[in-house]
Amino acid sequence: MTRNLLFVAALCAGASLMALTPKTFYSKPPKLVKAWETDTTLRTPESVLYDGNNTLYVANIDGKPDGLDGSGFISKVSLDGKIENLHWTSGLNAPKGMGLYKNRLYVTDVYRLVAINTQTGQAEKTWDAVGKDAFLNDVTVDKEGTVYVSDSRVNKLYRLKDDKWEVFMEGEPLNNPNGVLAVGTDKLMIGNTKTGALCSLDLKTKALKQIADGMANTDGIVPEGKGNYFVSDWSGRLFHIAADGTKTDLLDTRAEKVNAADIEYVAKKKLLVVPTFFKNKLVAYKVE
Repeated sequence: MTRNLLFVAALCAGASLMALTPKTFYSKPPKLVKAWETDTTLRTPESVLYDGNNTLYVANIDGKPDGLDGSGFISKVSLDGKIENLHWTSGLNAPKGMGLYKNRLYVTDVYRLVAINTQTGQAEKTWDAVGKDAFLNDVTVDKEGTVYVSDSRVNKLYRLKDDKWEVFMEGEPLNNPNGVLAVGTDKLMIGNTKTGALCSLDLKTKALKQIADGMANTDGIVPEGKGNYFVSDWSGRLFHIAADGTKTDLLDTRAEKVNAADIEYVAKKKLLVVPTFFKNKLVAYKVE
């Protein structure tokens, strides 16, 4: 039945025009269709970040997640899945989350945040975590260049603003934060690994609000647009979270033992890119 016929039928049945908004017909969550995968020369890829042009940065742990072995590196991969430069920059420990602002790529490296010059591939500056047992994980940068970093092990959220490095928030309410995403300059989306929830943090009041839960080891958070998000569970699941908090399962690769770490969404290509961690490759899905 076409949309027009549905409209007429509803009017004949006495339905109100309010019930026939476009949302009624177009509220289905997206579907994922596999587009490509890289070869397996990557080494424990933990996160992927789009540079806004034609390149994906990939953080490779290449060792233990908290190993201080200097074997970690960053790769460059094209939007069609070709590894262009496997060791674009190296000498890191266990790089994970990344954030980009102008010509700086910010990368977490166990106990420190590293700023890499994207023109040279060289580290320009580092900032050390405060205290012991640090496990810096994800990075996000707002449109003004303020950097936020999660510490999953000791419940801390760091902020780097105007080159001032500080603990912005800490304590149990953070519930072992992993994924972080700046929304404008006044809100931060945070995924925690203790309750598997996606939360919204008001950066002015530091009030946390739960948006959705039941996602276990929440890892990557990326915007789809219009207040919707894609969220990954490191164990091997992908979710779509609508603006109203409705959660939809999109993919589950746990049976195949394929992880889903810190994802990226390339909006202009409608491409969701997933680092598979132990499988040593990226897998990209077309969002339909």
